[in-house]
Amino acid sequence: MLQAPQRTALSGPALIRLLARLADVDVPESRQSLSDRLSQWLGWTDAIALSSALSGTPPAVAAGARSFGSAEESEYVRARSSLAKTITGDSVFAADRRRHPAHASAQAASQNAPAEPAADYAVFRQRYLSIQQSMEMAIGNLRGRLRSMLAARTPAMARLAVVDAVMERALSERERNLLAAVPVLLAGHFERLRAAEQATLAAAEPAEPAEPAEAGESAESADGAGSNAASSAASNPAAPTPGAWLNVFRKDMQSVLLAELDVRLQPVEGLLAALRAS
Repeated sequence: MLQAPQRTALSGPALIRLLARLADVDVPESRQSLSDRLSQWLGWTDAIALSSALSGTPPAVAAGARSFGSAEESEYVRARSSLAKTITGDSVFAADRRRHPAHASAQAASQNAPAEPAADYAVFRQRYLSIQQSMEMAIGNLRGRLRSMLAARTPAMARLAVVDAVMERALSERERNLLAAVPVLLAGHFERLRAAEQATLAAAEPAEPAEPAEAGESAESADGAGSNAASSAASNPAAPTPGAWLNVFRKDMQSVLLAELDVRLQPVEGLLAALRAS
């Protein structure tokens, strides 16, 4: 089987749970509170800026601010949908449907060759990093626009906008470094899936070669053996499909990217909630 084993249930974002399952590790629940964890992540300059934003005089609010409405909601929906389509529609992550699985198995059995060419993880890693950059840019721009709208609402909302700006500056580098480690974790999943299929295919090979045929029947027997192997592979639904592991990995990588998109959008969703309530 090419499915990762079930691990101990873990709470938290779907991204963390998914990575724990694909990396085949048990991740203990953190005993630290959010404030304790943030105190380790924020430098002293960040702490000063955050303290000033929370305790200082709220920024002045300009008169005649544009009201929040459906246009901003629609912009968020468009941005989210566009990024999701970038992930699900990417050709690198598309399943290989050029050959029917039964035909691929039959071809591999008759030719004693893999149905899928050697895969290079570097291609997947580079595409993952490229999509991460697209998400960071698009979401950062949307977050900045919503923050500007929030700053023009009320003094309390203006203070919240300043706090959000401080937190983005303080945590962006750590967030970038942590998320850059995701494709490193997926490299191990890539290799485990490939190794599992190779082991399955090796176990399915005949233990001993067929007895040599008589000279007069060699050509006919060879053709018959090849046809029988192909027919058996095509008619046996349990026969391993060479290259199937790569489609499993593509789907898993898409799932991780979509889960990462949800995590990246959380600050934007927080700003939207504040604008709706203001």
